[in-house]
Amino acid sequence: MKNTIIDPVTVEVIGSALSSIVEEMGEALIRASYSTNIKERRDCSTALFDLAGNTLCQAEHIPMHLGSFLGLIPHIMKRHPIQTMRPGDVFCGNDAYEGGGTHLPDIVLAEPVFVDGEMTFWAVNLAHHADFADRGHAHIYQEGLRIPPIHLYKAGELQTDVQELILLNCQVPRERLSDFRAQMAANRLGVERTRALCAKYGRDTVLAAGAALQDYAERKMRAGIGAIPDGTYRFADTYDCPEIDGEFDVTCAITVDGDTMHLHFDGPPQIRAGLNMTYTALLSTVYYAVKAVVDPSIPPNAGLARPLRVTAPEGTVVNCVHPAAVNGRLSLCQRVVDLIFGALAQAVPERVTAASNGACFSITFAGHQPNDNALWVYLETIGGGSGARPTKDGLDGVHVHMTNTSNLPVEALETEYPLTLLRYELVDGSGGAGQWRGGMGLRRVYRAEAPCRVRVDGARFLSAPWGLAGGEPGGKANVTLRNGAEKFAHGNGGLRAEGRIDPAAARETYRLND
Repeated sequence: MKNTIIDPVTVEVIGSALSSIVEEMGEALIRASYSTNIKERRDCSTALFDLAGNTLCQAEHIPMHLGSFLGLIPHIMKRHPIQTMRPGDVFCGNDAYEGGGTHLPDIVLAEPVFVDGEMTFWAVNLAHHADFADRGHAHIYQEGLRIPPIHLYKAGELQTDVQELILLNCQVPRERLSDFRAQMAANRLGVERTRALCAKYGRDTVLAAGAALQDYAERKMRAGIGAIPDGTYRFADTYDCPEIDGEFDVTCAITVDGDTMHLHFDGPPQIRAGLNMTYTALLSTVYYAVKAVVDPSIPPNAGLARPLRVTAPEGTVVNCVHPAAVNGRLSLCQRVVDLIFGALAQAVPERVTAASNGACFSITFAGHQPNDNALWVYLETIGGGSGARPTKDGLDGVHVHMTNTSNLPVEALETEYPLTLLRYELVDGSGGAGQWRGGMGLRRVYRAEAPCRVRVDGARFLSAPWGLAGGEPGGKANVTLRNGAEKFAHGNGGLRAEGRIDPAAARETYRLND
C-alpha cells in the first residue's frame, strides 16, 4: 500500500461503506439460508479483513463469532501461501486447534478479494450448523467433524470430494448443503461490493481508510481506558453446569495503567466436558466486554485490541489446549463477561450492569419425522434477564452479551418440527430486587409429538446472578422433565445427563427458567 494521504471525511464515508457491506452480507446469508438456526435465529456473522487478517469491520451479529474469525485467516496463510491464491478460491474451516475456531458447529468460509489483480481483502462469514447432535464431550474428537482450513473452491471450482466428505459426516446434509450455498452467496456479495468500493475510491485509498479506522479505534480505546482510575481490580465467581459435579471458581484481575489494560484470568485445569474456552474465544469475550464498558461507540475493528493484553494459564478452562472439548464454551464465556463487569464495577460503577443470566442455555432435540422418518435436529438457545443498569431496570427475556441470537417463532417451530410450545412467558420475580430490578428470565414449556432425544446445557443452577450496590441476586436456573424420561437425574439442582422423550408416555417435556 502506498503512503496515501486521506482526509477524515473520506475515512468516515469509506468506514460507513464497509459497515454497509458486512451488514448486507449478513442479510443475504440469513435470507438465503435453509436451516431455522440461521434463517430465523440468525446464528451467523459476517466480516471483512485486511490482507494480514486484521478485522476491518464485523456486522453487529454475534460477538462470540469474532473468536473464530480471529484465528482462521492466520491458519489459512500458514497452510496456503498468498502467492498461490487465485480469484474464486474459498477456504473452509472450523477446528478449534488447527483452524482457529472456537467450537465445531461454527463453520467459517473465507474468500480472498482481488482488486486490480492483487489480493487485498478477505470476505468472511460464519454460520452455526446445528447438526452435530447426540455427541459426547469428553474431548474434541467426540464433538463432530474437525475441518482445518482447506479449499472448498479452487479458482471458482467446487471441490466436490471435500463437500461430500463434510456432508457425509453431517446428520442433516440437506440443511448443510443449502446453508453452505447461502454462505457462498454472502461472501460473493461481499467480494463484489468491496471491489466496487475500490473502483470508486481507489484501492490504495480504501486500504488507507481501513488503516485509519483501526488507528481511530485504538485512540478511542486508549482515551476510554485513560479515564478509568489506575489500579488492579479483582473479581471471582463460581461456575456450575450439567456436565460437571459441583462448582469451580474462575477469577479475573484487571490492571489499568494509563491508557493500557491487562486482563488476567484463571480457573481450574481444563476438564473432560464441553465447556472449555480456546484463547481466541477468550479474546473475543474480552474485546466485547471491555468495549461495552469503556466506550460502546468504538468501531469494531482490530485497532481496539492494541491497548489490551490478555493472559491466562495454558491448559485451564479459560485457555484450553488440545484435545479439550469446547462445544459449550459460550456458557463459560458469558461468565467471563460477568467477571470483567464485576472487576470494573469497582472502578467505574456508573458504566457497569449487574450480572445478567450468566449462561448460554441451549436445548437440542433430535429425532425422526413421523411422516417420512427423515432425521431432524433442532437447536435453540434460551434467553434470560439482563442485569440491572446504574439508572434503569434490566431488560426482560433477552439474549445477552456473547450470544445475541433470536428466538424461533412459535409458528416456525411447530411447522418444521414435531414439537409443540405450550408456554412461553416471563418468570415473575426472577430478577434481583433493588432500586433498579434485574431483568426477568424466560420459561418455555415444550411437548414432543414424536420420540426424540433431548440435551439441555446451561449454568447458574447452583449460584445466582449477583447484584451491585446492595441489589439482590437474581433467580437460579431450573429444568424439569415430566414423565417418560431415561437417563435423567436432578442431582445438585442440575440436569446430569441426556434423555429420551416418548410422547406415548409423556405429554409435557421441559420447563426452562433462567
